[in-house]
Amino acid sequence: MKEGGKRTWYFADGYLPDKIENGPMEPHEALMLFNTYAEEAKVVIDIYYSDRPPRKNISVTVPGERIISLRMDKPSDMGGNEIPLLTQYAVRVSSSIPIVCQFGRLDTTQNAMSYYVGIGYAE
Repeated sequence: MKEGGKRTWYFADGYLPDKIENGPMEPHEALMLFNTYAEEAKVVIDIYYSDRPPRKNISVTVPGERIISLRMDKPSDMGGNEIPLLTQYAVRVSSSIPIVCQFGRLDTTQNAMSYYVGIGYAE
């Protein structure tokens, strides 16, 4: 069976929603990394901003045949880096082996909660 994925992914539309208490779910953005190979993937994440220098070389390991979800609003998931709320940012994901990436946003700032999935550009 052929394994899937790409080694480099780009997501251009990051914008952490405000932390408004509006129901049982917490607003956030997440980056999902899916490794279909048996070997672990060594991943490096770079965060780019419109108004400040980028944060580069955030290291993450994705075990073989596993998926991990990184919360963009949790510095512990982002190598200690805090992404400011309501700030435009973009993400580049580079992996040692091909992986599948997806970016999602849960926005609860309005009564009608919305979930947005960002399909990235991969090469």
